[in-house]
Amino acid sequence: MGRTVDRGRVLDGIGLLARLGLAAVWLISGFAKASAPAETLVAVKAYRLLSSGVAETVAAVLPYLEIALGLLLLIGLATRLAAILSAVVLVIFIAGVISAAARGLSIDCGCFGGGGDVAAGQTNYAGEILRDVGFLALAAWLIVRPGTPWSLDRRLTGR
Repeated sequence: MGRTVDRGRVLDGIGLLARLGLAAVWLISGFAKASAPAETLVAVKAYRLLSSGVAETVAAVLPYLEIALGLLLLIGLATRLAAILSAVVLVIFIAGVISAAARGLSIDCGCFGGGGDVAAGQTNYAGEILRDVGFLALAAWLIVRPGTPWSLDRRLTGR
């Protein structure tokens, strides 16, 4: 006799991997940016989309927003809200990279630290967009199915 696969357990496993994977992305990215605020500012300004003052504010806030999203996802608290905010941030990131490519800028996205102008031909906009679309898919999964194993959400709601 073949074993039957418990669909709920499989979906739970996918959800757990999505939650922890997206948490890792935000935590790695956020800590990299927080540890090098000057580089983060260079990366934000390189997109040439924001005034200097707004770019400074974004560069100062972004690392801690990413860390907060990562921590919420790591512990599984307010998972749907964290996933929605993650999706919004990722769409903004994707739009920024598309904008940079469309305007012919040669910049490093600064997604995991660093960033700024690079030599022509040193960009990987398609790869960055595809990677972020993958992260967006993780967020979408968690928006639709936020209840995951080993989460505070599940512990608090019993679901």
